[in-house]
Amino acid sequence: MNEINLSKKLKYLFSLPVIVAALGYFVDIYDLTLFGIVRVESLKDLSLDVDYVGSLILNWQMFGLLLGGIIWGVFGDKKGRLSVLFGSILVYSLANIACGFLPQMQFMDTTILYCILRFIAGIGLAGELGAGITLVSESLPKDLRAIGTSLVAGFGLLGAVVAKLTVGFSGDWTVTYFIGGGLGLALLVLRVGVSESGIYNDIKTNVNIKKGSFISFFTNYSRFVRYIKCITIGLPTWFCIGIFAFFGNQFSVPLSIDGDIDPGACIMWAYIGISAGDFASGFLSHMLNSRKKAIFWMLIFTLLGVILLVSGCAKTVEMYYVFMVWLGFGTGYWAMFVTVGAEQFGTNIRSTAATTIPNMVRGSLPLMVILFNYIKEDFYSVSSDGVLTAAIIVGIIAFTLAIYSTLTIEETHNKDLDFIDE
Repeated sequence: MNEINLSKKLKYLFSLPVIVAALGYFVDIYDLTLFGIVRVESLKDLSLDVDYVGSLILNWQMFGLLLGGIIWGVFGDKKGRLSVLFGSILVYSLANIACGFLPQMQFMDTTILYCILRFIAGIGLAGELGAGITLVSESLPKDLRAIGTSLVAGFGLLGAVVAKLTVGFSGDWTVTYFIGGGLGLALLVLRVGVSESGIYNDIKTNVNIKKGSFISFFTNYSRFVRYIKCITIGLPTWFCIGIFAFFGNQFSVPLSIDGDIDPGACIMWAYIGISAGDFASGFLSHMLNSRKKAIFWMLIFTLLGVILLVSGCAKTVEMYYVFMVWLGFGTGYWAMFVTVGAEQFGTNIRSTAATTIPNMVRGSLPLMVILFNYIKEDFYSVSSDGVLTAAIIVGIIAFTLAIYSTLTIEETHNKDLDFIDE
């Protein structure tokens, strides 16, 4: 009997929706992290300022993710999860291919054009994870949801590693953009065989059920609080990636590290850790019978790594990369917190929740970067440790909000998802 149950579990976990969602997220992460990896090389090649223009372009990409999260989330509840999986990947694939032609585009200011293209790419990239997690969550038995979504994220996050390796092998940042766009377009063919969620199909034609209302998260106090808590749980993930990895080159001097820290390598090592952490978080949640406990202990593990890093325990470039793996593994609850967001809300607004929540977190990165840069510049006038001071202050805010929200949000382990939010 156990063998039959195991066979059925494996059949669910390696079903077409899970496989396609994992591949889709792989391409999504490849394209999402690509600018961070080629930021220095591409901006130098285009004769643009690496730090100022790099921050500007990154912020526009994140704004695109924020807007795209709302667009695709609402679309997923109104038209179906599969419509998002097709539409979003088409948008970001074409935008990435266009980024590969930037050196040849002379019809407008290069900084503005790069910002526009990454903004469009951000809009497209916003739809992939939420729609995939929603589809997988609604397709799997409730006792397998955590493992299934963790498999999607664990494999998908390896896209960042492949992106970094592709940059090294190709020797040309423009080629990596072409590869990313090409992978996305190829994936569209595979998605033809995927079926819509059965839970969603049950309400799809019911005109009496209001579907995809983004404003509904703000018209009910209980729903609003749940929504905000879901967002703040994810803040440390992009704090670690956005500050310590994307701007890793700024930490060499404050940490007295002899050598140059490569942001691209930071991203690669961090995502290796995140991928492993995402695999682990699903099984940890399954073992503890709790989403909250799994996320809480991973937050504590991450916080310990941040404390040791800013305390100067990274003495070499290689040790800094080790800490990137540490912080990556700790923030590997990414799929878990998106799953929690999907499980908190009814079928009629589940895609909107699961798609907007991670993109609200991604969209918070420009605010964290602005605060980081403001504090850093202010403290530079009196201390050479402005970078560390800024990172510590932003980190305190992110972790305090995340830990509080994790401890106080509703537990959703084994929760039945066949319900409507009125």
